[in-house]
Amino acid sequence: MPSFFIDRPIFAWVVAIFIMIAGAISIPLLPIAQYPDVAPPQISVSTSYAGASSQDTYQSVTKLIEDELNGVDGMLYFESTSSAAGSADINITFAPGTDPSQASVDVQNRISRVEPRLPDSVRRQGVQVEEAGSGFLLIVSLTSTDGSMDAISLGDYLNRNILSEIQRVPGVGRAQLFATQRSMRIWLDPAKMLGLNLTASDVTAAVQVQNAQIAAGSIGAQPNPITQQIAAPVNIKGQLTTPEEFGSIVLRANADGSAVRLRDVARIEVGGETYSFSTRLNGQPSAAIGVQLSPTGNAMATSEAIKARMDELAQFFPPGLEYSIPYDTSPFVKVSIEKVLHTLLEAVGLVFLVMFLFLQNIRYTIIPTLVVPVALLGTCAVMYAMGFSINVLTMFAMVLAIGILVDDAIIVVENVERIMSEEGLPPKDATRKAMKQITGAVIGITLVLASVFIPMGFFPGAVGVIYQQFSLTMVVSILFSAFLALSLTPALAGSFLKQVPKGHHHEKRGFFGWFNRGFDKTSRGYSGSVGWLVRRAGRFMIIYLAILAGLGYMFMKLPSSFLPDEDQGFVIVMMQLPSEATGHRTDEVLSQTEKIFGQEPAVDTIVGINGFSFFGAGQNAGLAFVTLKDWSERGPDNAAQAIAGRATMAMSQIKDAISFALSPPPIQGLGTTGGFSFRLQDRAGLGAPALAAARDQILGLAAQSNVVQGVRFDGMPDAAQVNIVIDREKANTFGVTFADINSTISTNLGSTYVNDFPNSGRMQRVTVQADQSERMQVADLLNLNVRNSKGGMVPISAFATAEWVKAPTQTVGYNGYPSIRISGDTKPGFSTGDAITEMERLAGQLPPGFGYEWTGQSLQEIQSGSQAPILIALSCLLVFLCLAALYESWSIPFAVILVVPLGVIGAVIAVTLRDMSNDVYFKVGLIAIIGLSAKNAILIIEFAKELMADGRSLIEATIEACHLRFRPILMTSLAFTLGVLPLAIATGASSGSQRAIGTGVMGGMITATVLAVFFVPVFFVFVMKLFGYGKKKEEPAPAASPAE
Repeated sequence: MPSFFIDRPIFAWVVAIFIMIAGAISIPLLPIAQYPDVAPPQISVSTSYAGASSQDTYQSVTKLIEDELNGVDGMLYFESTSSAAGSADINITFAPGTDPSQASVDVQNRISRVEPRLPDSVRRQGVQVEEAGSGFLLIVSLTSTDGSMDAISLGDYLNRNILSEIQRVPGVGRAQLFATQRSMRIWLDPAKMLGLNLTASDVTAAVQVQNAQIAAGSIGAQPNPITQQIAAPVNIKGQLTTPEEFGSIVLRANADGSAVRLRDVARIEVGGETYSFSTRLNGQPSAAIGVQLSPTGNAMATSEAIKARMDELAQFFPPGLEYSIPYDTSPFVKVSIEKVLHTLLEAVGLVFLVMFLFLQNIRYTIIPTLVVPVALLGTCAVMYAMGFSINVLTMFAMVLAIGILVDDAIIVVENVERIMSEEGLPPKDATRKAMKQITGAVIGITLVLASVFIPMGFFPGAVGVIYQQFSLTMVVSILFSAFLALSLTPALAGSFLKQVPKGHHHEKRGFFGWFNRGFDKTSRGYSGSVGWLVRRAGRFMIIYLAILAGLGYMFMKLPSSFLPDEDQGFVIVMMQLPSEATGHRTDEVLSQTEKIFGQEPAVDTIVGINGFSFFGAGQNAGLAFVTLKDWSERGPDNAAQAIAGRATMAMSQIKDAISFALSPPPIQGLGTTGGFSFRLQDRAGLGAPALAAARDQILGLAAQSNVVQGVRFDGMPDAAQVNIVIDREKANTFGVTFADINSTISTNLGSTYVNDFPNSGRMQRVTVQADQSERMQVADLLNLNVRNSKGGMVPISAFATAEWVKAPTQTVGYNGYPSIRISGDTKPGFSTGDAITEMERLAGQLPPGFGYEWTGQSLQEIQSGSQAPILIALSCLLVFLCLAALYESWSIPFAVILVVPLGVIGAVIAVTLRDMSNDVYFKVGLIAIIGLSAKNAILIIEFAKELMADGRSLIEATIEACHLRFRPILMTSLAFTLGVLPLAIATGASSGSQRAIGTGVMGGMITATVLAVFFVPVFFVFVMKLFGYGKKKEEPAPAASPAE
């Protein structure tokens, strides 16, 4: 193949140009994301059972649905939350790669089976099944600049004009409204009603009858007589629209012509539909929509589309209204990708410099540099064909690939140059001779490097997706690189290089002359030391074993984690008040939190949501998203983690609430916060009190542990509740029916949704409830009156008593068992892996009957940790097999495989020195190191074998091969090391993952080069002697490599 292209340089160019065109076309089409789609698809099922307690909801609604969900195809786990407001939510997580729409159909079918068994009110509302991830992509909020609109009118505007528009944007999974729309509120006065002998059900019945749409028909409708000339529809205004019209609804007409109207017993206004959420932006009241990404959506594209849609809608806003997007996770993605692109360019520049230093001739340097864009563009084209995205991992693969890409070209160019200067051949002939010598080596290196990365591509689970995109990008660029090294590079070398006179190396003056003389000295010294080492091969094998033992020890000591913590440019604050607290107290805490963050110079905006947090919804919950200024404006002491730490310290002074600031998890969709997620399960049906006791016990144990910190119970604490005990005998004696008692209490205390009224083009609810001052105390409840069968009024206190109890406000189920959610972080110096073992140890001390499971990121980490050793072993095995096939020998590959630990030890030392942990990136780096350290060994051994085939003795051949290959090895390794240097010293956005991958690879490459140049000859001689090849010509030397 090389000789074909040496004679046809234009053909080679045409092929390269085709590859580049394909790449250039596919780049704009590639989607941009932060990570590949790692997060498993989630389906959420939600419904509500109005007025029921959390235990009732769990038993009569959630448990029934859970039992039916068992065994849905591809399900990993499911978790349910039933809260005291009667809402039930079940989140079902599926294995990565499951089709979300198929999964949602399966879930829907299971639910339709169980629907007939659910309570009436639940069936009437229906059960919603939606696809969505768990974290918010962004929050859109509306504020009034001139104070002309209050929170309810902002919410109403949002609901009418914006919510449905955002739901239509492609990529939006669900949009949650943190505001309320308007509704007609009828506030009853129980005292006036008692005086007029009316009950709550009289009011609801009257509203229902008198606010109704009537289909009246038309005049002159068919069939009509011949003489009828006109037809016209008839309208009767049945539906009322204003508070005044509702006020004049007649509740009772008296015989004397007077009437009792609704306004006599109630206050009527257009208010909010629910009062459970409120949001504020930088302390101003606002209305907000939280947008969640659909499982197939692309963060960057969706965020852009939402901004464009909002700009379009903003033209129609009334004066004094403006929108902002105070919380958005997509800039981080964009900045990360830009950072890696810069790194890519820096890497190319550094590699160019290294080559120029060694080759000292701009023509020689340009040839390998030309290969880089061709191979990278080719890789982009293949990525597009395989459905990959441009993400941090595929970009890292490209940065690492640069070093490898240049290698093949350097090997070719360096060899051509050596032959030209030693033998004085013209460029074309020199290239032919050079290609004969090294085609085998190039193919060998390519096979080895590709075979190292291929096992990563067939890896199960969420982590598999990470590895897959990384490894396949690597493999593709390596294959392109080899193809170009055998086509474009020799063609260029044959046609573009100038003839070099014999013995050309030493004539340079100035810096390059000094460098060459120094290098030759080093090279001769190196050959001498190799000669000395090779004759003492046995002793050095013992030193090698010592290095191995040290490596094993250090590797075991490395802390493990899943992904490095990133400064994503925002902080999430959770606030939890005592369970009896009202929304006003939550507001107080929110404003104190705003003050604390307001003092931080790096904070940009703060969105506070009252009534909602990731643990559950309720008056005592609060959540805030704090967005920080751009990375370029913040130093290391203003990183997200540092700010979160300071704020948590400051917030511990807030008396009324437990609040803490967290940084979000590295991958959206694997949990809502970083750290670990643990579920304590009641496996033996011991009941809620026993589960609560076990929870307190494990939290107590964790507080004394020196591995974990901030271990907390995620959820709503138990709260005071009022039980009304009705004496049914007495109620019967008074002639009061149970249905009447029920409707009186639920209308006055809860609220009753009667029907709808048209309000400027939209149907909105009419709601009846007792006025706020009339339902604040238990006494108010007992004073309510019920009408008996004789028409008299009976107070509830006549047949019922109230008692206070403490009861759970939230029941959580995990995989069908009642559970407690526990999460926490690790103390500095420990990794999430240590935290997992520690929590398992503590759980072992609980009484029997309690189990535990891991979920979210912790679950993925446990799965990925157990798979890594298999992965590395597989990679080594494949390298061995490829080499055995290439060299037609079982013994020589051993000499190559023995080099691998020399690279690994450098990676381990570098990571240990920088206090990093053994995470996904470290494993990716390790696998790259395996291939690269094998590469150096192949270069030396390939030549040693050639020389032995020419009849040299084993030791002579080895020393000569080392001398010949010393320069290209140093050059390629230096090029590669400098190529990843920008990664290892990265700062700013997404620096965590760049440092994680750069440090390991760079450390590994340094030791792989420094130790390998001395150890490879030792291994080779040792292995050959061991297998009895040592004596000159007595044994047939192994067959020469399959060069042409």
